[in-house]
Amino acid sequence: MQINQQNNLNINLKNDVLDITLSGDALGCNVEQNLQNLISATKTTHVKSLTIQAKNLKNWDSSLLAFLYEVISLTKKQNISYDINNLPQNLQDLLNLALSVDRKPTRGNAEKYNFLGRIGQKTINLWHKITSALDFMGDVCEAIGRFCVFKSIMRKVDFWAALEDCGPKALGIVSLISFLVGLILAFVGAVQLETFGAQIYIASLVTIGMCRIMGAIMVGIIMAGRTGSSYAATIGTMQVNEELDALQTMGLSHIDFLVLPRLLALLIAMPILTMLADFMGMVGGAFVGVIIMGLPNVEYWKYAFEAFSLDNFLVGIFHGFCFGFIIALCGCYSGLTCGRNADSVGVATTRSVVNAIVWMIVATGIITIIFQELGI
Repeated sequence: MQINQQNNLNINLKNDVLDITLSGDALGCNVEQNLQNLISATKTTHVKSLTIQAKNLKNWDSSLLAFLYEVISLTKKQNISYDINNLPQNLQDLLNLALSVDRKPTRGNAEKYNFLGRIGQKTINLWHKITSALDFMGDVCEAIGRFCVFKSIMRKVDFWAALEDCGPKALGIVSLISFLVGLILAFVGAVQLETFGAQIYIASLVTIGMCRIMGAIMVGIIMAGRTGSSYAATIGTMQVNEELDALQTMGLSHIDFLVLPRLLALLIAMPILTMLADFMGMVGGAFVGVIIMGLPNVEYWKYAFEAFSLDNFLVGIFHGFCFGFIIALCGCYSGLTCGRNADSVGVATTRSVVNAIVWMIVATGIITIIFQELGI
């Protein structure tokens, strides 16, 4: 019984043997249509074997290979024997290669634990993460020591590029957010101070709040989302592209080469950005006090300067310095511990921002308690 006949493809069924004969140029083979014809014609018959042969087969392309692969896969599912020995050797090799590959991913048998076992496993994983983070911090401290004695391999061009990214390029967003935060503080304070007729003290409230803590915190959150995530994504992409392995192969320390310039850049930029945030917050408070509430401009800035304290200012700068250290460490560590696929880069970026913000809040609480005990 003849099933399908084309210029280059002839399919016959005779004595329970399915015979496919190829000839001429087999280019642009209609895989789906030929398979439908083959399946519909053999649905009511019993095929015991498949024979594929080529008679004067000239030019062929991947469409022919795809058709033969689908036919053989179909016969294998039905436990039908097949013979492709009469095909050209190169076509046989490609078919054998395609049929030998298992395209179904294997799923490992995950070991199941009881309740206590899961607690123990999570504890072990947590301990490994803690030791890994401590090792990283130790390596960073060693790199800083090498930098101080001029033995670091850090490139100046990397440092200046990182400083430009986290310094001048961040001025706009830091100024805008700090201005709005100062404006919000002034509005919140005005609601209560206006009750007592003490609107002029809005200047003192905004000045103390921005200089002591709010300026540094807002800069820290902005830089964690802007620069810390950038560090994690950049180094994580290098991990995916095996560039970190290349550095290790060449004997270069990735801490000196990648982490140190970014860390030093943030340590320099964060105190400067904190000072800018303090000033822009005071300007935002002046916008509310002077323009909206009608306070005298001279009186507003007089109370602002009287409330300004060097201790509060230095406390804010110290917070900014510590936040820069935390953001750089979280961003670089997340990038260095990134996986080897694209999804891992996104996970590392998210983890760097979350960790940086959490540790900044923890550091703020610790610093506040220490300064409170010291009377600063």
